[in-house]
Amino acid sequence: MFCILDEFCKNLDAELTKNLHIAPIDEGYKRMRNRKGQMAKSEIMTILLCYHFGSFRNFKYYYLIFIKGHLASYFPKAVSYTRFVELMPRVFFDLMAFMCIQGFGKCTGISFVDSTMIPVCHNMRRKFNKVFDGLAKNGKGTMGWCHGFKLHLLCNEMGDVLTFYLTPANVDDRDPWVWQVFTKVLYGKVFADKECYIKQEFLENLFNQVILLVHGLKSNMKNKLMPLWDKMMLRKRYIIECINELLKNKANLVHSRHRSVHNFLMNLCTALAAYCFFENKPEALPVRIEKSRQLEPF
Repeated sequence: MFCILDEFCKNLDAELTKNLHIAPIDEGYKRMRNRKGQMAKSEIMTILLCYHFGSFRNFKYYYLIFIKGHLASYFPKAVSYTRFVELMPRVFFDLMAFMCIQGFGKCTGISFVDSTMIPVCHNMRRKFNKVFDGLAKNGKGTMGWCHGFKLHLLCNEMGDVLTFYLTPANVDDRDPWVWQVFTKVLYGKVFADKECYIKQEFLENLFNQVILLVHGLKSNMKNKLMPLWDKMMLRKRYIIECINELLKNKANLVHSRHRSVHNFLMNLCTALAAYCFFENKPEALPVRIEKSRQLEPF
């Protein structure tokens, strides 16, 4: 993992340096110092991503005991915990670039969409939360009410995340800002939950962009014909449900110990980047339907 991240950071820095325009000092511009830090960006990114693979639930304990203790020979220039927390936002741009360029998958014409709640505190303490004051909202999901944010995910049938969008918890799944980001990487068929994405105007808008949204039928809706292949693929929606479970239970995406908005965003991005290296990604079994004339009239 370190070799992949280090190679990417070197190529990215070389590309940015090649296209960097230095402002002339004669016109009154001030040049910023660009000294190399004690720890490389790839080392910081590796430490952040490895946290989401183990069984640690506390990042401070993970850094002080595991990184500076057991892995001291791998990171001989590891800084103090307080300094490392200050260095974390410096790799945000590199981390997002890595996910968009190399980490995320490609659309294959078969995509699955879903959203999951990310609570930032217990419901009883939502009025006393000061870290996300004005940002986190109250929203209702399938598991009840929560105070926090909502993560909208898009993946393909191989379990690779295509893109994501973070909104407050009270934003609808059919929000145009969300799908304005999704449609940039989408084509073909998108399989969604029947509870959230049923709206005629919304379906027609996607159909005009050559995107077919396939969803199930509620019990109070009129029955309609659906191709057998679409019915089989609707049963494969467990893929994105498994991704949400891996992010929450294994990657430690949800916890109530955030002390700043920057740390919350870094925890979200590092969890998604760490998922790109997971070996146990959920994957749909191939579906093949034989052409038969058995049900045709004589």
